[in-house]
Amino acid sequence: MTTAVQIAVASPLGPLTVVERDGAIVAVNWGKAQRETPTPLLARAAAQLEAYFTRGLAAFDLPLAPDGDDFQQAVWRAMRAIPRGRTRTYGDIARELKGDPRDVGAACGTNPIPILIPCHRVTAAAGALGGYSGKGGGATKRFLLELEGWRPESDLPLFRAAEG
Repeated sequence: MTTAVQIAVASPLGPLTVVERDGAIVAVNWGKAQRETPTPLLARAAAQLEAYFTRGLAAFDLPLAPDGDDFQQAVWRAMRAIPRGRTRTYGDIARELKGDPRDVGAACGTNPIPILIPCHRVTAAAGALGGYSGKGGGATKRFLLELEGWRPESDLPLFRAAEG
């Protein structure tokens, strides 16, 4: 295993640190990188994040390698399948994975690559936003969803597994 390298990326939410290890993105952290080491992958990640925040990118195309157990990995794959501007509930994902909504919520809360793995697209039942572990909590979740075209007047999540 090689040493992780990182780069700071400016965003409307404040600085983000994108971390690369062994040719894949392993983390996005809130705050500015202490030591920056630009690499081609980190430059691609920075460019894609900039395009995302200016509404020019519908989906990220980066190699991701989050560290987690099998269930967490399954939840993170399910989150990556949710299109921009759409949501699914913790219950939707739990039913798909034959798990418990609380465990889905826990996996969302431990997502090491927020935004790129869009845990903000997972909501509570009946249209409630639910929590968000990133800096700014629910306000950040709402900002990211609205950036993607989600509208708060919607009473129900915009995407349901049964309709997909």
